Amino acid sequence: MRLVSLLAIAVLLLGVAVIAAETVWVCPMSEHTQEFSKPGTCPLCGMQLVEKNKQLQVAVLVFDHAEEIDYSGPIEVFGEAGARVFTVSPSMNVIHSVFALRVQPDYDFEHAPPSDVVIVPGGGTRAIRENEKVQQWLRERAKSSKYVLSVCNGAFIVAQAGLLDGLKATTTASRIDELAAFAPKTTVVRERVVDNGKVITTAGLSAGIDGALHVLEREYGRPRAEMVARGMEFRWQPDSPWTHAKDADMRMPDTALPDNSTFERISSNGDSQKWELTGHLHTPLSSEEALDFAAKQIVAKGWTLKESAKGKRVFARTESDGQWITTWTAADAGSPQTYLETLAIQKVR
Repeated sequence: MRLVSLLAIAVLLLGVAVIAAETVWVCPMSEHTQEFSKPGTCPLCGMQLVEKNKQLQVAVLVFDHAEEIDYSGPIEVFGEAGARVFTVSPSMNVIHSVFALRVQPDYDFEHAPPSDVVIVPGGGTRAIRENEKVQQWLRERAKSSKYVLSVCNGAFIVAQAGLLDGLKATTTASRIDELAAFAPKTTVVRERVVDNGKVITTAGLSAGIDGALHVLEREYGRPRAEMVARGMEFRWQPDSPWTHAKDADMRMPDTALPDNSTFERISSNGDSQKWELTGHLHTPLSSEEALDFAAKQIVAKGWTLKESAKGKRVFARTESDGQWITTWTAADAGSPQTYLETLAIQKVR
């Protein structure tokens, strides 16, 4: 009798264990909280159900002066897809983003749970990228995570950790050349999303949304990623070659203004082959002195002075994709110490 009782208890416990181990399925949309006992589609939105215990775990590195959209955009994407998203920082201190947003991190490095995806935003990155504690955490996380996704100049943080060595990478349009100098072992390209397998880099700001959708596409396929994009009312164009880094104004040499000078932009228009920027330069220098001041900086950046005429300077530079010509002119704007300055650039071959 006792043996029968023990067998009955064992069978009962085994049944409980089977029930406890039963797979639970949920909708990827986090607001649809119903749980299901078998795979299928969500009755509310039609999305394919996923196993609850296989939800993506997404760790978001946050720090003082992080750019809001760099991390909030991807958070929205992964949140819409039903991932578990949490923020991580070197300490539990409230962080102050670039503009108005303050964030209380969910975890410090010592207590953060495992992650499938690590998001590294940009913004004011110098202090965080030079923090060895951050670098060590990022290197360890890269080993155990499936993806490391950098946004904007978050690529500099990833590069500092050595994770871009031997890989292709991109960053925000205005810092392409700077990243190439900062990470000489990395091939820096003018693309919106660069996928190396584990390490994915994106261009600036809203490009982080594209990067996050790209991860979803790799994990679940394009239809589901497109569904998330539509739910966010985001016009996702993963096959489009456009990125601001390819526009011609990103090839125009940047120069500092003379002391006690200001530049008031009037117009800025163009495409990937040519660009023209006009504005009023207010300066105590003469127009020729102002052009010469700029010319010295432009030549120092690797451009060759091809023409120097009154009110006009022309420079040329050959890059990997062809030759570029930039023309700078300054004319009297009719007000004291004010000139109408036109900066033009064009790809000639």
